[in-house]
Amino acid sequence: MMVLDFGILGPLELAVNGVPLPLGTPKQRAVLAMLVMSRNRPVSSESLVNAAWEQFPPPEPKAGLHSYISNLRRLLASVGLDSKTVLASAPPGYRLAIADEDCDIGRFVSHKAAGVQAAAAGQFEQASRHLSDALAQWRGPVLDDLRDFEFVSPFATALVEDKVVAHTAHAEAEIACNRGHAVIGQLEALVGEYPYREPLWTQLITAYYVSERQSDALEAHQRLKSTLADDLGIDPGPSVRALHERILRQEPLNPRKIAQTTAVHTIAGIDARTAVGTQVAMAYLHATTGPISGEHGRHPLHAAATRIGRLPDNDIVLENANVSRHHAVIIDTGSTYVITDLHSANGVFVGNRRIRGTATLSPGDRIRICDHEFVLEVHQAAPH
Repeated sequence: MMVLDFGILGPLELAVNGVPLPLGTPKQRAVLAMLVMSRNRPVSSESLVNAAWEQFPPPEPKAGLHSYISNLRRLLASVGLDSKTVLASAPPGYRLAIADEDCDIGRFVSHKAAGVQAAAAGQFEQASRHLSDALAQWRGPVLDDLRDFEFVSPFATALVEDKVVAHTAHAEAEIACNRGHAVIGQLEALVGEYPYREPLWTQLITAYYVSERQSDALEAHQRLKSTLADDLGIDPGPSVRALHERILRQEPLNPRKIAQTTAVHTIAGIDARTAVGTQVAMAYLHATTGPISGEHGRHPLHAAATRIGRLPDNDIVLENANVSRHHAVIIDTGSTYVITDLHSANGVFVGNRRIRGTATLSPGDRIRICDHEFVLEVHQAAPH
């Protein structure tokens, strides 16, 4: 039985029975990477051309793209696959049809979703196993061999957000299984790598406290408070403050109840997002202020990346002098939607708070870019 494996959670890889296949030139690999990122959904020819050639397309870009598609199809056919079914023509471009288990990002998404669902049901041993399996899919930085291509950075940034969520949920499940002491070292490393991620600090402080290391828990809280104040000029959020107060009062914690509550809160977005096998846009930005355009003011999020800005090459064009040329991008990671501020002049606000680089979005979130306000709508889509 042939085992096919596409990989983007590390350098781009396509392996058959564990043997990597040669994927050609960097531009050809960029085309394949875009197709894997948007697996089972059409990617427009224009998006593929923009990814591969950026601001310098050849005189006949569609011909160059067709050449890369033909090369990739020959590669798939060489290992016995029906290449025109796996890499199908699908207006307005092409679609890579692969199962979740045949790509690392698909396995990451499905194991992460299963882990959160298990935690919501109070099955923390099962949750920990699924989340550990999700994290095991990572071989290194996302598309590390293609990092010089502009499309990689926002997608990689969004997937790191997803990875941090998985790390946080895994630690929470381990603490709920009375193994808080076992995740302290990993959490210390993670808060060193991601010093502004309060959910990771919450798990570290909790792990210290339930391991009867109250002084270490208080010291970790002080480190977080100092880091946020010195670097960002803000205080910890309400959940960290509430945890700190409980520790000062030496109140007992119920990690299982806390973990289950967190998972139930998370699961609604995952349930809406992880329906597979659809070409219908599952998410929209619904304009509530500013000029209304699109069907009833709804801007569909079709592909892996939806760019927002003033210039006409954006997917959502906001004709406002205060909007930056390329203001923000929303990435569909497969399990969540993540918005990244592309170093804009006037920022991106989710709720009433300006985001610090990147923020994970939930259904119903209000997003404001200058005078334009949107609500994120996420819908189940009927399978085709």
